Amino acid sequence: MCGKKAGRIVLAGAIFMAISYVIHMLGAFVDMGYYTDPNYFKIWSKLMMPTAGPPPMEFTLYSLLFSLIGGILFALVYYYVKDAIKIKGAVKKGLFYGLLIVLIALIPGSLSMILLFNLPLLLVVSWAVQGAIVYLLSGMVTAKLFK
Repeated sequence: MCGKKAGRIVLAGAIFMAISYVIHMLGAFVDMGYYTDPNYFKIWSKLMMPTAGPPPMEFTLYSLLFSLIGGILFALVYYYVKDAIKIKGAVKKGLFYGLLIVLIALIPGSLSMILLFNLPLLLVVSWAVQGAIVYLLSGMVTAKLFK
C-alpha cells in the first residue's frame, strides 16, 4: 500500500470519527434519561462517569481516539474488499459496505449486548440505530475517497 492510499485510509478514519462524534452526541441528548437514571449508574465505566455528573474531558478524548482507530479499521477493510463489491457508483457501493458491517457486526453485537448487560432495550436499539447511521454515512464517504 502506497503512502497516498495510507493517507486516504487515515483521512477516511478521521471522517468516520467526526461522523461518529456528531451522531453519538445527538444520540446522547436523546438518550440522556438513561445516563442520568440512578438504576444504571453501576453499569457505566469509571472513565465515563467517575462521579455524578457529565463525563470528564478524558472520556471525550478516549472516545475520539477509539473512534479514529475504528474508522481506520473500517477504511482499511474497505480498501481490501472494495473490488469484491460488484456495485457501480461510489455512493451505492459505500452504502452496501456500510450495510454489510451493520449485518455482520452491529446487529450481532447489539443482540449480544441485550443478553449480557442490564441495559434498557430501547437504549440498545438507539445505539444500534446510531451505529447504523455512522456505518452507512462513513461507507459512502470511504467509497468516495477510494473511487
